[in-house]
Amino acid sequence: MSNNTVVVVGHGMVGHRFVQNLRERDATDQWRVVVVCEEPDAAYDRVGLSSYVSAWDRTALALVGNDYPGDDLVEVRLGESVTAVDRASKSVTTSAGVEIRYDALVLATGSYPFVPPIPGKDLDGCFVYRTLDDLDAIRAAADAAGPGATGVVVGGGLLGLEAANALKLMGLSPHVVEFAPRLMPLQVDAGGGALLENLVTELGLTVHTGVSTTSVQASPSGGLTVTLSDDSTIDAGLLVFSAGVRPRDELARAAGVGVGERGGVLTDSVCRTDDPDIFAIGEVAAVEGRCYGLVAPGYSTADVVVDQLLGGSTTFAGADMSTKLKLLGVDVASFGDAMGVTEGALEIVYSDPVAGTYAKVVVSDDARTLLGGILVGDADAYALLKPMVGSEIPGDPGDLIAPSSSGTASGLSALPDAAEICSCNAVSKGAICSSIADGACDVGAVKSATCAGTTCGGCLPSIKKLLAESGVALSKSLCEHFTQSRSELFEIVSATGVRTFSGLIERYGTGTGCDICKPTVASILASTSSDHILDGEQAALQDTNDHFLANLQKNGSYSVVPRMPGGEVTADQLIVIGQVAKDFGLYTKITGGQRIDMFGARVEQLPQIWRRLVDAGMESGQAYGKSLRTVKSCVGTSWCRYGVQDSVAMAVRLEQRYRGLRSPHKIKFGVSGCARECAEARGKDVGVIATESGWNLYVAGNGGQSPVHAQQLASGLDDETLIAYIDRYLMFYIRTADRLQRTAPWLDSLDGGLEHLRDVVCDDSLGICAQLEEAMDAHVAGYRDEWSAVLADDEKLKRFVSFVNAPDESDPTIGFDDSSGRKVPVLLGSPTVPARS
Repeated sequence: MSNNTVVVVGHGMVGHRFVQNLRERDATDQWRVVVVCEEPDAAYDRVGLSSYVSAWDRTALALVGNDYPGDDLVEVRLGESVTAVDRASKSVTTSAGVEIRYDALVLATGSYPFVPPIPGKDLDGCFVYRTLDDLDAIRAAADAAGPGATGVVVGGGLLGLEAANALKLMGLSPHVVEFAPRLMPLQVDAGGGALLENLVTELGLTVHTGVSTTSVQASPSGGLTVTLSDDSTIDAGLLVFSAGVRPRDELARAAGVGVGERGGVLTDSVCRTDDPDIFAIGEVAAVEGRCYGLVAPGYSTADVVVDQLLGGSTTFAGADMSTKLKLLGVDVASFGDAMGVTEGALEIVYSDPVAGTYAKVVVSDDARTLLGGILVGDADAYALLKPMVGSEIPGDPGDLIAPSSSGTASGLSALPDAAEICSCNAVSKGAICSSIADGACDVGAVKSATCAGTTCGGCLPSIKKLLAESGVALSKSLCEHFTQSRSELFEIVSATGVRTFSGLIERYGTGTGCDICKPTVASILASTSSDHILDGEQAALQDTNDHFLANLQKNGSYSVVPRMPGGEVTADQLIVIGQVAKDFGLYTKITGGQRIDMFGARVEQLPQIWRRLVDAGMESGQAYGKSLRTVKSCVGTSWCRYGVQDSVAMAVRLEQRYRGLRSPHKIKFGVSGCARECAEARGKDVGVIATESGWNLYVAGNGGQSPVHAQQLASGLDDETLIAYIDRYLMFYIRTADRLQRTAPWLDSLDGGLEHLRDVVCDDSLGICAQLEEAMDAHVAGYRDEWSAVLADDEKLKRFVSFVNAPDESDPTIGFDDSSGRKVPVLLGSPTVPARS
């Protein structure tokens, strides 16, 4: 039974973190939690707010577990704000007139956007960039302004550039107005800012630096006229203020709780205010006088207060304000003393305007200690340099940012053991090296032992380097018969034209093969040609399902699944399926992939069943193979009143294009006609969701034991671009994935992750997109139905018998039981041996 109540005001990312952490650690249920949130949505990923501009799906940003399912000790009151705090009675009053008593009060009210006091700031068409509702309002104004209209963003900091990118995605031409002489003035210096301005200008932004906005006026045409301090004007369809934030401390002020000199609820190092029962966390907290505007320090304050409520003694240890991000496709990183304010600090700069990169390191006056740095255009060195801040530099400091071709750059071996490699989970180099010394011999083992690399994955390259520098030889062998990886064998087959397993193992392997390399090579051979998988010696390589082109079930019978592209099937085909099931006594079931599965066929019945289905215009659904399984769809614009695109037609087109495509693992698609997502596309390897401006493409979503949501690769695509991107993505996956590696872990294993994949697929960074599309075109041109090919070949038909030496005999061990009203397989038990007396 809980005796204490903690009221949390605000349900942003930090408020949610507080509730989650408290409920996880409060083993004896000391605390009951009441969350009061003025927004209509429970906690969502505000850091990822800009990603809302594409799918326009609020649920996609929702933080996991934000409704605390099944937890009776958490009450969340959405759409309700706290209007007053009565410290004497220890209670709060909400906008609904409800009074809630507290034993502890946690203020997690965050910040509000600062709007400069300029004339016209409140006109229609002026917005801020803070909440989902803000973005919905901006979108409506952008739609009204029309494609190509000008959108002005006041503020050229982190959020301002994100807002400009959002306007660009909405079809507007963004102008960014920054009062400081450069973009991102808090993170980059003059050199970095100049390069950043050049790079974003080339991407379509118009930048005005060193000027302020003096007024906004309604124009006769219905838009806005924005006047700058240099007397120039901009005719705009809308304006977004992104000029910084201010802590929302008005509730504390009204209650007489102390605030900082520059605002924010003043707290001590344990985040307690001058009222011992009131705490402040996140952006509203001025911890020992300083506010932190990043989510990571906010999480730390939440953890500190949880510890305090549970009797602990943890204090806030300060925060790392380092930043690494990709804005408009441009890498930017800033860490440590980036501006060189330390007395006597020295700066070493390497700028390459041709390559579009700028790098600076700040070192101590004796050039022996790294203090900070800035990277623009290429931030790969961030993972190495950030952990070195405060450490002695091995050798020449200039080597830290020297071009890699010079061969003088420092390695991870130079870092001290205390250097933090995985900042997401606070894992040091020493912890990783200890796990390697204890036997972790690959990335997966290091992940399991330390949690490093399990969040954003940005440290995976460093983990691989530490493994290599520790002398661990990362085996890439497919099996004992091939020292090559699957991707290397794929390239060998593609380059040499070897078309048999025996030829491949003779030239590149040893021994006779095993149940790992044989089906893997069979899959590669199928992916690189249109040969039938039962042709020649390939038949002997296949596993049981592929060998019989059907799914083996637990009693030795098989199931048969005809293809229904996009879930479409005619009434006549349904009748044929029903008649076949009735004639052969098959159990039928609708699958999760919009198909009909017929269970209980004996092997010798398979060709007879296929013949009936093929004559009705149906073909193999490849339900047995590591290949495309289904393309699930909703009914789209054809029938649904919410649909915005013809999802059925697109699903049918995709399924017919990729049917029979062999891959390292099975592949599933989903196509939804609108953001309501009835096809559950983001749980698929390829997810396509319609929007009014085109198709959004999601990749690498997987079901199975470890479900993973797909990630957005591109948005607003037309039909042809969508298919080109899917061609490239699938072929890149097929060429480079490991054996039995699904798309989600494959993407996780790629250095650079989704950004790298986007570079390859959308920007052709490797120059291979034409090859990938050509390979897919060859597959489409060479496709043949595998069932029909067997029915047309008497030699292949001879395989479909229970006994080779008695082809007319059926397997007597296969049995069924339908006494319960549902046909089920009967398993043979072990023979009973009478006990000796």
